[in-house]
Amino acid sequence: MLAPAESPVEPDIGSGIQSVGQSYSALVWRRFKRSWTGMFGLVLVAMMLATALLADFLSPVDPKFTDIAYSPPELLSFHDKDGNFVLQPRIYPLKEGEELDPVTYQPLMAPDYDNPRLIGLFVTGAPYDLLWLIPTDIHLFGTTDGKPVHFLGTDKFGRDVLSRAFYGARISLMIALTVVSLITVVGTAVGLISGYFGGRFDTWVQRFVELVLAFPQLPFYLALTSLIPVTAPTSVFLAFVIFVLSALGWAQLSREVRGKTLALARIEYVRAAIAIGVTDRRIIFRHIFPNVLSHVIVAVTLAIPNVVLLESFLGFLGFAVKPPLISWGLMLQDTANYSAIGSYPWILSPVAFVFVTVFAFNALGDGLRDAIDPY
Repeated sequence: MLAPAESPVEPDIGSGIQSVGQSYSALVWRRFKRSWTGMFGLVLVAMMLATALLADFLSPVDPKFTDIAYSPPELLSFHDKDGNFVLQPRIYPLKEGEELDPVTYQPLMAPDYDNPRLIGLFVTGAPYDLLWLIPTDIHLFGTTDGKPVHFLGTDKFGRDVLSRAFYGARISLMIALTVVSLITVVGTAVGLISGYFGGRFDTWVQRFVELVLAFPQLPFYLALTSLIPVTAPTSVFLAFVIFVLSALGWAQLSREVRGKTLALARIEYVRAAIAIGVTDRRIIFRHIFPNVLSHVIVAVTLAIPNVVLLESFLGFLGFAVKPPLISWGLMLQDTANYSAIGSYPWILSPVAFVFVTVFAFNALGDGLRDAIDPY
């Protein structure tokens, strides 16, 4: 087996000093740091993952708590009821006024200036288990007296939209990360094995891959969903969503990995390893796989937003997770009524979370693609 080539020498444009002997990962990170979109996407992805993990801590209200239905967002104020500036922020809770909305004929909500609620950090609220391990009742922000506050309003059942969006990040991102992980493992393994062995085995595998690619995902998914009883546990629906999206999504990645494997299998160091009797398993995982890993990493970061969008769409149609689970797509079911959107536009807030997540992973994927292959 030929000795590996030395790491390339890349000049440091800022200082004029050459970096000798840097590892490939160090060079990739160095190039990645120069992409402001990639770094911005990395920060947003980290924030979204932290939001999913710390949803209990970040939520000011218990997501199951019910209050006034379709209550509009309560805005922070740094003024008292007399208009004087104060340092501690507060909100003025909304109450039903005497005037009626001319369109919906519902009582208009008006601020209650006589009963302000002070907003603070690290306040006590609904009890929960931090990271599913530590029982506590401390929340990052909320009212100092423990009363509910709705910064993004409430839905048709009076549940806090902001808190439910934080909790929805858990299910939506968990589905996306699990599905993409399964797609990556299966697609990469099938592509490597098929491209390396070739011949009749590769032919039959590719015919099966083409069969999977020929399935129309949405109609097939909806048809399978109708087979699940309505009374089935929520975990069954969740597992079904992950299984179907994974079963129909691995084929495209396998084709891409196979194409790269076909080219790498003819490179000199691979042929030299075959000539000296290296096992197929070692050649695949020690010589070919590291060279396709960069493409797989980029494909993963670009596949996650697609799964998030698909889950949100299926949840909007009512074919994804079921209550009491919370996902962004499930929350968007309230927006199916145009009159509700016109009268209560804050119920569209989950769209902002979906948009930020999709943008973050796409920006991260673009930055990684440029850093891994600068040519």
